[in-house]
Amino acid sequence: MENALLDDTVLDRRLAQRLGDLRAGRGWSLDKLARRSRVSRATLSRLENAEVSPTANVLGKLCAAYGLTMSRLMHMVEGDFAPLVRRSAQPLWTDPEIGFRRRSVSPPAQTLAAEVLECELDPGTRITYDRPPRPGLEHHLLLLEGQLQVALDGQIHDLRPGDCLRYQLFGRSAFVTPPQCPARYLVFVL
Repeated sequence: MENALLDDTVLDRRLAQRLGDLRAGRGWSLDKLARRSRVSRATLSRLENAEVSPTANVLGKLCAAYGLTMSRLMHMVEGDFAPLVRRSAQPLWTDPEIGFRRRSVSPPAQTLAAEVLECELDPGTRITYDRPPRPGLEHHLLLLEGQLQVALDGQIHDLRPGDCLRYQLFGRSAFVTPPQCPARYLVFVL
Protein backbone atom coordinates (compact mmCIF):
# COMPACT_ATOMS: atom_id res chain seq x y z
CA MET A 1 0.00 0.00 0.00
CA GLU A 2 1.23 3.46 -0.75
CA ASN A 3 2.04 5.93 1.96
CA ALA A 4 -1.18 7.28 3.45
CA LEU A 5 0.00 10.83 3.31
CA LEU A 6 -0.18 11.12 -0.44
CA ASP A 7 0.22 14.64 -1.71
CA ASP A 8 -3.28 16.16 -1.85
CA THR A 9 -2.81 17.13 -5.49
CA VAL A 10 -1.88 13.55 -6.45
CA LEU A 11 -4.85 12.17 -4.52
CA ASP A 12 -7.21 14.70 -6.14
CA ARG A 13 -5.94 13.74 -9.61
CA ARG A 14 -6.38 10.03 -8.90
CA LEU A 15 -9.84 10.62 -7.49
CA ALA A 16 -10.77 12.74 -10.51
CA GLN A 17 -9.62 9.95 -12.83
CA ARG A 18 -11.53 7.30 -10.89
CA LEU A 19 -14.73 9.38 -10.88
CA GLY A 20 -14.45 9.85 -14.62
CA ASP A 21 -13.81 6.13 -15.12
CA LEU A 22 -16.83 5.18 -13.00
CA ARG A 23 -19.12 7.45 -15.00
CA ALA A 24 -17.71 6.32 -18.35
CA GLY A 25 -17.90 2.66 -17.33
CA ARG A 26 -21.63 3.03 -16.82
CA GLY A 27 -22.08 4.97 -20.04
CA TRP A 28 -23.54 7.94 -18.15
CA SER A 29 -23.35 11.51 -19.37
CA LEU A 30 -22.55 14.28 -16.92
CA ASP A 31 -26.22 15.25 -17.07
CA LYS A 32 -27.36 11.73 -16.14
CA LEU A 33 -24.92 11.59 -13.22
CA ALA A 34 -26.03 15.06 -12.11
CA ARG A 35 -29.66 13.86 -11.98
CA ARG A 36 -28.76 10.62 -10.16
CA SER A 37 -26.43 12.24 -7.62
CA ARG A 38 -28.07 15.66 -7.20
CA VAL A 39 -24.67 17.27 -7.82
CA SER A 40 -24.54 20.00 -10.45
CA ARG A 41 -23.13 19.19 -13.88
CA ALA A 42 -20.61 22.04 -13.49
CA THR A 43 -19.34 20.64 -10.18
CA LEU A 44 -19.05 17.14 -11.66
CA SER A 45 -17.03 18.47 -14.58
CA ARG A 46 -14.70 20.41 -12.28
CA LEU A 47 -14.24 17.31 -10.08
CA GLU A 48 -13.43 15.04 -13.01
CA ASN A 49 -10.92 17.61 -14.28
CA ALA A 50 -9.31 17.86 -10.81
CA GLU A 51 -10.06 21.58 -10.71
CA VAL A 52 -11.62 21.27 -7.23
CA SER A 53 -11.40 18.84 -4.34
CA PRO A 54 -14.64 17.06 -3.46
CA THR A 55 -16.30 17.68 -0.11
CA ALA A 56 -17.54 14.81 2.07
CA ASN A 57 -21.11 15.74 1.15
CA VAL A 58 -20.45 15.60 -2.60
CA LEU A 59 -18.51 12.33 -2.31
CA GLY A 60 -21.39 10.89 -0.31
CA LYS A 61 -23.84 11.79 -3.07
CA LEU A 62 -21.59 10.35 -5.78
CA CYS A 63 -21.01 7.15 -3.84
CA ALA A 64 -24.76 6.74 -3.42
CA ALA A 65 -25.25 7.21 -7.16
CA TYR A 66 -22.61 4.54 -7.88
CA GLY A 67 -23.67 2.18 -5.08
CA LEU A 68 -20.25 2.35 -3.40
CA THR A 69 -19.18 3.16 0.11
CA MET A 70 -16.84 6.13 0.35
CA SER A 71 -14.18 3.77 1.64
CA ARG A 72 -14.48 1.55 -1.43
CA LEU A 73 -14.14 4.56 -3.68
CA MET A 74 -11.10 5.79 -1.77
CA HIS A 75 -9.60 2.29 -1.87
CA MET A 76 -9.85 2.37 -5.66
CA VAL A 77 -7.70 5.49 -5.53
CA GLU A 78 -5.33 4.81 -2.66
CA GLY A 79 -3.80 1.39 -2.97
CA ASP A 80 -3.84 -2.40 -2.76
CA PHE A 81 -4.68 -4.93 -0.03
CA ALA A 82 -2.16 -5.53 2.76
CA PRO A 83 -2.84 -7.75 5.80
CA LEU A 84 -0.99 -5.47 8.23
CA VAL A 85 -1.85 -1.79 7.95
CA ARG A 86 0.49 0.34 10.02
CA ARG A 87 -0.85 3.72 11.12
CA SER A 88 1.63 5.49 8.85
CA ALA A 89 0.15 3.59 5.88
CA GLN A 90 -3.51 4.18 6.69
CA PRO A 91 -5.00 6.45 4.05
CA LEU A 92 -6.12 9.78 5.48
CA TRP A 93 -8.66 11.94 3.67
CA THR A 94 -9.66 15.37 4.89
CA ASP A 95 -12.38 17.85 4.11
CA PRO A 96 -10.89 21.02 5.63
CA GLU A 97 -13.89 23.08 4.49
CA ILE A 98 -16.14 21.46 7.09
CA GLY A 99 -13.57 20.00 9.52
CA PHE A 100 -13.80 16.29 8.75
CA ARG A 101 -10.93 13.78 8.78
CA ARG A 102 -11.34 10.13 7.79
CA ARG A 103 -8.59 7.56 8.30
CA SER A 104 -9.05 4.15 6.71
CA VAL A 105 -7.72 2.03 9.60
CA SER A 106 -8.66 -1.24 7.90
CA PRO A 107 -9.22 -0.37 4.25
CA PRO A 108 -11.70 -2.33 2.15
CA ALA A 109 -10.41 -5.37 0.33
CA GLN A 110 -12.05 -7.64 -2.20
CA THR A 111 -11.62 -10.70 0.02
CA LEU A 112 -12.73 -9.10 3.32
CA ALA A 113 -16.29 -8.02 4.11
CA ALA A 114 -15.65 -5.39 6.80
CA GLU A 115 -13.68 -2.19 7.04
CA VAL A 116 -12.83 0.15 9.92
CA LEU A 117 -12.71 3.95 9.77
CA GLU A 118 -11.44 6.43 12.32
CA CYS A 119 -13.24 9.73 11.92
CA GLU A 120 -12.81 13.14 13.49
CA LEU A 121 -15.22 16.06 13.33
CA ASP A 122 -14.33 19.56 14.47
CA PRO A 123 -16.64 21.39 16.92
CA GLY A 124 -19.82 22.71 15.31
CA THR A 125 -19.63 20.40 12.30
CA ARG A 126 -22.55 18.85 10.44
CA ILE A 127 -22.30 16.24 7.70
CA THR A 128 -25.50 15.13 6.02
CA TYR A 129 -25.99 12.26 3.58
CA ASP A 130 -29.23 12.09 1.60
CA ARG A 131 -29.06 8.34 1.15
CA PRO A 132 -26.67 5.46 1.79
CA PRO A 133 -24.35 4.18 -0.91
CA ARG A 134 -26.08 0.81 -0.54
CA PRO A 135 -29.43 0.32 1.23
CA GLY A 136 -29.04 -1.72 4.42
CA LEU A 137 -25.33 -0.97 4.83
CA GLU A 138 -24.44 -2.03 8.39
CA HIS A 139 -22.47 0.32 10.66
CA HIS A 140 -21.23 -0.02 14.23
CA LEU A 141 -20.14 3.43 15.46
CA LEU A 142 -18.04 3.64 18.64
CA LEU A 143 -17.55 7.14 20.04
CA LEU A 144 -14.03 7.43 21.48
CA GLU A 145 -13.90 11.11 22.47
CA GLY A 146 -16.18 14.13 22.53
CA GLN A 147 -19.87 14.29 21.76
CA LEU A 148 -21.72 13.26 18.63
CA GLN A 149 -25.33 13.42 17.56
CA VAL A 150 -26.31 10.95 14.85
CA ALA A 151 -29.62 11.27 13.03
CA LEU A 152 -30.89 8.20 11.17
CA ASP A 153 -34.11 8.59 9.21
CA GLY A 154 -35.18 11.36 11.59
CA GLN A 155 -34.35 9.48 14.82
CA ILE A 156 -31.74 11.33 16.93
CA HIS A 157 -29.06 9.51 18.95
CA ASP A 158 -26.87 11.51 21.36
CA LEU A 159 -23.58 9.69 21.93
CA ARG A 160 -20.99 10.04 24.71
CA PRO A 161 -17.54 8.39 24.89
CA GLY A 162 -17.82 4.61 25.02
CA ASP A 163 -21.31 4.52 23.46
CA CYS A 164 -21.80 2.23 20.46
CA LEU A 165 -24.55 2.90 17.92
CA ARG A 166 -25.40 -0.07 15.68
CA TYR A 167 -27.56 0.50 12.64
CA GLN A 168 -28.35 -0.22 9.03
CA LEU A 169 -28.54 2.70 6.63
CA PHE A 170 -31.69 2.97 4.56
CA GLY A 171 -32.29 6.70 4.27
CA ARG A 172 -30.96 10.10 5.25
CA SER A 173 -28.29 10.39 7.95
CA ALA A 174 -26.48 13.25 9.69
CA PHE A 175 -23.49 13.53 12.01
CA VAL A 176 -23.34 16.66 14.20
CA THR A 177 -20.94 17.91 16.86
CA PRO A 178 -21.89 20.62 19.37
CA PRO A 179 -20.34 24.10 18.93
CA GLN A 180 -17.67 23.62 21.61
CA CYS A 181 -16.88 19.90 21.33
CA PRO A 182 -15.22 17.80 18.62
CA ALA A 183 -15.75 14.06 18.17
CA ARG A 184 -13.45 11.15 17.40
CA TYR A 185 -15.05 7.82 16.61
CA LEU A 186 -14.58 4.47 14.91
CA VAL A 187 -17.01 3.13 12.32
CA PHE A 188 -17.05 -0.56 11.51
CA VAL A 189 -18.69 -1.03 8.10
CA LEU A 190 -20.09 -4.41 7.04
